[in-house]
Amino acid sequence: MEYRLERIGNLIQQKIGGLIVEERIKDPRVNPFLSITRVSVSKDLSWADVYVSTFKNETNLARGVEGLQSAAGFIQKELGREIRIRQMPRLRFHIDSSLKEGFDLIKKIDEIKENLPENLSSSI
Repeated sequence: MEYRLERIGNLIQQKIGGLIVEERIKDPRVNPFLSITRVSVSKDLSWADVYVSTFKNETNLARGVEGLQSAAGFIQKELGREIRIRQMPRLRFHIDSSLKEGFDLIKKIDEIKENLPENLSSSI
């Protein structure tokens, strides 16, 4: 059962990502730089929590999540056409700031490396 839920979550993640990249979601708040980082499906298939991230600023991310939530009905309908399961979970979209935090961390590491003396930075 656990494996099945994970498989359904991965499939939902892939399909929503495709809808975003193909710009099939017409809400102007949803831009192609949004990324679905993970999907957690409840055991009874009633809900799917969809986590959204971007490397852009937090304002764009919050607006994008709002846009996705308002398009949830359309997205569910599209998923229903492509995924054959008895009950399509209702979608809840959440902000996941992990991508931005990762980019910020890499940027800080690069800044630290630039400020190190030459003999130390070559060994890193």
